[in-house]
Amino acid sequence: MARPSRPRRRRGADRRTARAASGRAPRPAVPVTVQQYGVLLDSLAHRHTGRHIEQVSWDWRGPLDTERFTCAWQSVMDREAVLRAAVDWQDDPRARPPGPRIVLHDHARADVVRHRAGTVGWEELLERDRLRGFDLRRPAPLRLTLFDLPGQDTARPGGAPATRVLLTFHHALLDAWSAYVLLDEFGRAYLAGGVLPGGERRPDIRDRARWLERQDPAAARDFFTRTAPPEPPVLLPALPGPGTGQSGCGRAEARLSAAEAARLHRWAGARAVPDSGVLHAVWALLLYRAAGTDGPATVGFGVTASGRGIALDAVERLVGPMRTHLPVTVRVDPAHRLEQLLSALRDRALDMAAYEWACAGQARQWAGRTAGPALLDSLVSLETVPGRPAALRAGLSAAGIRFERLRASGAHTLFPVALLAHHLADGSLALAALHDRARLADADAARLVAHCARLLRHLPGTGPGATVADALAVLGAEPVPRAARARRRERPARWLRPHSTHGPPGVQAPPSER
Repeated sequence: MARPSRPRRRRGADRRTARAASGRAPRPAVPVTVQQYGVLLDSLAHRHTGRHIEQVSWDWRGPLDTERFTCAWQSVMDREAVLRAAVDWQDDPRARPPGPRIVLHDHARADVVRHRAGTVGWEELLERDRLRGFDLRRPAPLRLTLFDLPGQDTARPGGAPATRVLLTFHHALLDAWSAYVLLDEFGRAYLAGGVLPGGERRPDIRDRARWLERQDPAAARDFFTRTAPPEPPVLLPALPGPGTGQSGCGRAEARLSAAEAARLHRWAGARAVPDSGVLHAVWALLLYRAAGTDGPATVGFGVTASGRGIALDAVERLVGPMRTHLPVTVRVDPAHRLEQLLSALRDRALDMAAYEWACAGQARQWAGRTAGPALLDSLVSLETVPGRPAALRAGLSAAGIRFERLRASGAHTLFPVALLAHHLADGSLALAALHDRARLADADAARLVAHCARLLRHLPGTGPGATVADALAVLGAEPVPRAARARRRERPARWLRPHSTHGPPGVQAPPSER
């Protein structure tokens, strides 16, 4: 006998009904921002590829108690609301607010695993943990791995064994700046016996969400409308090319020595330009070179902002997905002096500083480009991190603990290529081109980052009258990298498409950021 059919109910509705019946108050929640929504959709469309996953690692020198280590991280998770956050993809238009939201749970367990020396290779562990990804429907957007290094610390007599620590996290809920803040909080907790003094941190992502809701987008809308170019800009530093025959995410690296980086810094400072401005100018030069023209051309790319320049108390220590990227377009004329290009990019960055609460998707919508040409298809970032408090450094040193080789890997994004740069402890400047291997082959990515390094080494030797054409002449007949055409993007399943995406007033839907 066939069982009688019953009306089907959505799981989300069942959960809400059960919660209402139990009398338990709903968990606090905030709507996702436009940029978060783009990251979430891209992550779901590319599961287990390592997209939007970043890793911070360091060598722990000195005594390490695994139980105390775990308790200290658990204490940090109890303090930081975003570490107990999960994504709730609502599809009920009656829900308030509708669409996806970030739900803050009461508790999340610190995920800490330790590998003894010789049980797994470091590079294998890095890749495996990156590709594992996160199920963002569950709280805790980060995990930790302890990797025992073989041998002793030979730098000092009787030195303790070293352990490499790996912190893996998802960009939908955290950024690299947040990871370094969390590392400081963990250090305080570890020195305090595994318990971080004080209660839950404020401000947190709820305070930032309220701050965003109060912003009037009129000035930002006017700025991005006014600065959008009338013609489609050149978006990739590569010529159209055939398919690569490759897949996955790639990374190509180059480095400027400490002496070369210091020389570049002095040269930029003499022109009142920050190091990031020089990187922007070099990327603009490579975009112009790919235009294949002898005359002026407009180029466009994305630049990153920490998101912590907003008027919110203690925002520099706020943990969350604060980092954003914004579009920059600039007219490059080979006959103009190089210093004109540097000044134009510096002034544009200063003008945009007031709008680092926004993102590229909003800028494109405000500029009326949601159905027209894109404003960017690549990203340039000079990574900056907060300094470690002196008291914490002294406390760790007194306990015989040193953190060495501290570095962030950067995360692969939805862009075909991103140029990431960061200064190392020895003063050198590390460059990395993170790329979609289906769009940019490994050899072309390596050529691209090598061209960046060559230009950065060359610029300090140019005179005040050097033109854009003079700067590009150093690359001579070097072939321009090639990039394959974009593949057709997969449409997200119906249940992934929210009824609206919230953010600052005036944002109605998540425009493509490609």
